[in-house]
Amino acid sequence: MSTPTAHGERRESYAPRPGAAPLPRMITAQALLETRMLLRNGEQLLLTVVIPTLVLVLFSAVDIVDTGEGETVDFLAPGVLALAVMSTAFTGQAIATGFERRYGVLKRLGTSPLPRWALMTAKTLSVLVTELLQVALLTVIALALGWSPHGNPAAVLLLLVLGTAAFSGLGLLMAGTLKAEATLAAANLVFLLLLVGGGVLVPLDKFPDAARAALELLPISALSGGLRDVLQDGAAMPWRELGILAVWSVLGLGAAGRFFRWE
Repeated sequence: MSTPTAHGERRESYAPRPGAAPLPRMITAQALLETRMLLRNGEQLLLTVVIPTLVLVLFSAVDIVDTGEGETVDFLAPGVLALAVMSTAFTGQAIATGFERRYGVLKRLGTSPLPRWALMTAKTLSVLVTELLQVALLTVIALALGWSPHGNPAAVLLLLVLGTAAFSGLGLLMAGTLKAEATLAAANLVFLLLLVGGGVLVPLDKFPDAARAALELLPISALSGGLRDVLQDGAAMPWRELGILAVWSVLGLGAAGRFFRWE
C-alpha cells in the first residue's frame, strides 16, 4: 500500500506495522503456551492430577493412617490441596524450567522482545491457571467422598496464593542453580519427603516433639495446616501459618531473583 507525499512522491506503508506486540498480549500468549505445554506433559499430569487424586481417594477409602476424630476426608482434603499446590508450583515448575534452561530455551526467550521478568510472570500465571483446575477437580472429588468444608474463603485464597509464591520461588531457585538432572532428582525427592513429613497424610502430632517443631516451619506444613485450620476447624485467619508462608515467599523469590542463571 502506498500513500502520496507533499512532493507527489509515493511512500510505501505497511499494515500491520512490524515490531513487538503490546506487553500484556505477549505475557498472555506466553502464559497460554506454558499452560498448554504443562498440561500436555505426561509427567506433569502425573504430579499435578493423578498423584493428588489417588492420595485423596485411596486414603479416604482405606483406614491406613489415624487422622484423629471426624471423617478422614475432612483431614485429607486440605492436605491434598496443599500437595497439589506444591506439585505444580514447586516440583513441576522446577523440572520444566530446569530442562528449558539446559536446552537453551530460556536463553533464546531472554533475547526475545519479551522481558525476562515478563517471562517469569507468564510462568506464574500458568501455574495459577493449572492450580485453579487442580483445586476445582480435587474439590469435586472430595465433596463426592463426603467432605464438608467450612470457614473463611478469603483465608483459603490467601493461603493458596502465599503457598504458590513460596513454592514457586523455591522451584525457580532450584531450577536456576542446579543442573537439569539434579533438579529432576532433587525435586522428586523433596516431593516424596514432604508428602510424608509435611502434614499431608500423617498428622504432625504423630511425630516426636523435636521433629514436629521443625516440620511445622516447612511451607507444606504451614499450607496444609492453615487450610485444615480453616476448612476443618473453622478458623477465621491462621496468622501463624500465613506468616510462615510469607517468610518463605520472600526468601524463595528473593533468592531466585538473585541467583537464577539463565544459561
